[in-house]
Amino acid sequence: MKLIIQIPCFNEAGSLPETLKRLPRQLNGFDSVEYLVIDDGSTDATLEVAREYGVDHIVRLIKHSGLARAYRNGLDASLRLGADVILNTDADNQYNAEDIPKILEPILNGTAELVIGDRGVRTQPNFSPLKRRLQTWGSHIVSRAAGLDIPDATSGFRAMTREAALRTNILSNYSYTLETLIQAGNQQLAIAYVPIRTNPTMRTSRLIRSVSHYLLHSTVTIMRSYTMYRPLRVFSIIGTVLMILGLIPLVRFMIFYFQGLGAGNVQSLILGAILVIVGFQTFLIGLVADLISFNRKLLEEVLYLTKKNNDPMPE
Repeated sequence: MKLIIQIPCFNEAGSLPETLKRLPRQLNGFDSVEYLVIDDGSTDATLEVAREYGVDHIVRLIKHSGLARAYRNGLDASLRLGADVILNTDADNQYNAEDIPKILEPILNGTAELVIGDRGVRTQPNFSPLKRRLQTWGSHIVSRAAGLDIPDATSGFRAMTREAALRTNILSNYSYTLETLIQAGNQQLAIAYVPIRTNPTMRTSRLIRSVSHYLLHSTVTIMRSYTMYRPLRVFSIIGTVLMILGLIPLVRFMIFYFQGLGAGNVQSLILGAILVIVGFQTFLIGLVADLISFNRKLLEEVLYLTKKNNDPMPE
């Protein structure tokens, strides 16, 4: 079996050498271990460092496109190169490479298709108190959206089988971590989590520029992914809330009406009617979106079969 370790990079000339030096070249259960660097439009010497340290494959993006696109390009390249298993790690040496066998074990023994490294975000000493709270909150929200118990949703230290990679479709331009978990949960992939260790921080996070930036983009990603897979539930909740809010002024109007004061409270009748109508229309939109989601599932299956037929099978 072939394992490809992919490393998305953007201006990582300073940290990439340490990361590459710690990665294994041989692992039990694999005939070959190859490295793949995805250079996301770096302007420093990342490419030269990758070549100097003997990286087997390099995918170079002409301009900086973001972590999600770099990850997606890495998966596509790994599939073309015939990977049986794809392991993703960060270029900043955040994750302890000695835990790679632990990440791969559930895949090798056939109990998981996707394995996530759990950093223990609630007590992670390398995180600030605010970052620990944000990571815990994000993992809880993604758990609800994916229908899984996810301890560390934003961990980039993860491995997947070839089949799981073929079924992975990344639409976000921000980060792949949240979207792929929601997608995997709704596709009912076998997912495992293993505790991992982290190394001291070499640089500040480029993904979390500020609290507001992180919250905005993460919330949009979660809402979009959840709505994509469960549109009827989302629109039904919104429609029900609107109709309940509409009933409040309607009941108020009826009370005044039977007291003979209805003429002076017509605005309650109008407001209530508008909210109830909009709520009902929102529910109908949910029905239409649910039908569209079935079409999306068919398209995903067609895309999966297309990629499976076009990509070379591993040796």
